[in-house]
Amino acid sequence: MVYLENKLTASAFSGQRVEILGLICSQAAISLKNARLYQKSQDYSQQLKQSQLQLVQSEKMSALGNLVAGVAHEINNPVGFLKGNIQPAKDYVQDLLDLIGLYQEKIENPAADIEEDVEDIDLEFIQEDLPKLIDSMNAGVDRIRDISTSLRTFSRKDQDKKTVFNLHEGIDSALLILKHRTKANEDRPQIKVTRNYGELPEVQCFPGQLNQVFMNVLANGIDACDEANKGKTYQAIEANPNVINIQTLVVDGAVQIQIEDNGCGMKPETAHRIFEQGFTTKGVGKGTGLGMAIAHQIITEKHGGTITCFSNLGEGSIFKIVLPI
Repeated sequence: MVYLENKLTASAFSGQRVEILGLICSQAAISLKNARLYQKSQDYSQQLKQSQLQLVQSEKMSALGNLVAGVAHEINNPVGFLKGNIQPAKDYVQDLLDLIGLYQEKIENPAADIEEDVEDIDLEFIQEDLPKLIDSMNAGVDRIRDISTSLRTFSRKDQDKKTVFNLHEGIDSALLILKHRTKANEDRPQIKVTRNYGELPEVQCFPGQLNQVFMNVLANGIDACDEANKGKTYQAIEANPNVINIQTLVVDGAVQIQIEDNGCGMKPETAHRIFEQGFTTKGVGKGTGLGMAIAHQIITEKHGGTITCFSNLGEGSIFKIVLPI
């Protein structure tokens, strides 16, 4: 409403002036209506973006979760079979080695062909190495079982309500899945991952969604290290190795997770946009611009926390996640 009044002069508003005021008010009303329509369109666009992110996040987690859970399930059966049979096999082998040792004690002068065969197979070495070989196989089975457990931890399906979760288990499962990318290869040495874990309470959260955030941030850190290594020799990288540092602690009644890398880094203005939907620092065909936007939505909207990025070009990046306890 626009209200104009003049108590000092009679007939201050002539017919022409009233007509002009009417025209101005009509234009103002149209502008206000257009502004409201524009605001509604902006709100709708934002809702559409949020819905798109939620849909992409849901589809990615569902597909990845089903794949990983299926792999873990298929691994469990043969691993259980091996685990159940290795110890009896070890016992049988030890019995046979003891029996061979007893024969060696009782038969002082074995036939020449037996002596020759003992030398050919290096029986003394076999007696010493075979138990170690079986122990190594057992350790390998335990390692596969640990991987399977980590896969199940990572792929666990979220319920409608939040559940208590050990954040360190989520970080460790993501690191284990990404371990093949941190190993040394012909282009660079191993990316060193350091864990400085504090005493954290279990947090009420959606574990599967947080695991997705950890995976995205850690994978981006590895990508940044590989990007920083371009054009460098193996020896140069070895002199200044790639490192990803993970620190967890409780600060002011909230859990803080800090993931830092010494990769290529970003300009501050780029880091400021890192959580925008559709924005990516990667080359064509390498990034969708959705990963960090989804991570931001999971932390802020789903868990009431914050995720921030601090970076300088050529110096690396720090991602800090804060979650309420």
